[in-house]
Amino acid sequence: MDSAAEPIEIRISRIEQLFNSFDPSPFDERDLDDDAESHIASWARELPEHEPIRMLIHMPEDEAQRARERGLATALTHYFELHANSIDRDRRELFRLGRRYLLVGLAILAACLALSQMLPRLIGAGPTTSIIQEGLIILGWVANWKPIEIFLYDWWPLKRRADLYRRIAAAKVEIRPA
Repeated sequence: MDSAAEPIEIRISRIEQLFNSFDPSPFDERDLDDDAESHIASWARELPEHEPIRMLIHMPEDEAQRARERGLATALTHYFELHANSIDRDRRELFRLGRRYLLVGLAILAACLALSQMLPRLIGAGPTTSIIQEGLIILGWVANWKPIEIFLYDWWPLKRRADLYRRIAAAKVEIRPA
C-alpha cells in the first residue's frame, strides 16, 4: 500500500548511526539517537495525517543486509510504540496532578469566597474592605489557574506527540542499498 505522500528518507553508512551509542540494551530495545528521532518525528509531522507513513533507509549493501537480519524495522516500530506509551503515561500523570491541583484550588476558592463574605462583619464595610474582598475573590480564582490550564491546554501536545509516534510506529520501513 503505497502512500501518495513522500517517504521519510534517511541516509546512513552504519546501523549504529540511528541508535544511542551509550545504550547497552539489546538491539531491538535500544533508544534511537536524539538527532535521528528528531529527524524522523519532524518529517512525520509534515506529512498529511490521513496518509500512512513510509520510511526509506538508505545504507551500503552489507549494512542493509545486516539491518534486515537484525530486524531494524521491528526495532524502530518497538521504539516509537514504547515512547507513545510513555507519553500516554505522562499524560495520565498530568491529569492526576491536575485533579490534585483542582482540589487544592477549589478549597482555596471556597475559603476566599467565605472570607470575602465574612469580611464586612469582621472589619466593617468601606472601600478598603471592598478592595480586600475583590482581592480574595481574584486569589481564589488564580489558585485554580493551573488545573484549568492542565485540563484545557497542557495535555493536547502530549496527545499529539503520542499519536505522531504511533503513526511512525505503524510506518512501513524499507531498507535499501545506497
